[in-house]
Amino acid sequence: MSNTYFKHRDRFDFASDTLDIGNPLSWNRAHFLKHFFKRVFAIGDDRLGEFYRHHLAYYLANHPDGNEESFFKYLWDMVERQLKVLTGKDVYDKNHIRNEREIQRLRKFTEILIPLDQWHFHKSNDAVIAQQESEIHTLKQQIAALKSELKKATSLDTKQYINIPKGRLLAFLDLGIKMLDLKLPEGKELLFAEFPIVYVKLICKYFREGHEEIDFDRVRRYFPKDRSKPSNRSATIAADQQLFEIKSIKKRS
Repeated sequence: MSNTYFKHRDRFDFASDTLDIGNPLSWNRAHFLKHFFKRVFAIGDDRLGEFYRHHLAYYLANHPDGNEESFFKYLWDMVERQLKVLTGKDVYDKNHIRNEREIQRLRKFTEILIPLDQWHFHKSNDAVIAQQESEIHTLKQQIAALKSELKKATSLDTKQYINIPKGRLLAFLDLGIKMLDLKLPEGKELLFAEFPIVYVKLICKYFREGHEEIDFDRVRRYFPKDRSKPSNRSATIAADQQLFEIKSIKKRS
């Protein structure tokens, strides 16, 4: 039946921009649907409206008793069924990327068809269910992608921490601050961060003092944005907490 609704490609018509259905040489009409969607997926989004008008004109010219309502319903049902097939496929299907591309193309096609639907076929239960299934499918894909990103982002997270004896946080911070001044033999800084707040976050996330969480604002006072011009809220390490020195080792000649 679908053969009579849509214009077949003429034999030996090798035009690359054709809107007709089928191959330029022989092809099995029993596989019409396959060729139909192959054409839909091949043309650009900007030609989907032209595709509809092209085949509607063919249908009306060859079916004196036909009307646009019959043509639209037949076309809408075809697209709706194909969307159900594609959205019902497993996300691990070997053709997953192609399936997603085809789903997006059919969605675009339905966006073009809905304003033409004077008979409200797109509001039928099947159409609503197909749209919902399509949206659910998309959400599942987004959730899977977010889970994958979250897994990567948290792969280095740990519930463990490095403990500093109670009352010795400042001795540790003093070492951290001294490390910021270390230079490599070639003159480059050993450690560099555009914003010192990075060090504060690192310390508060991975270290504890006396097995207790370290106060963020307390640590931040010792890592001002501009160490050469500390603000009134900045602080320095008291002399009695400066317990260690870091010295470079001279290489033996």
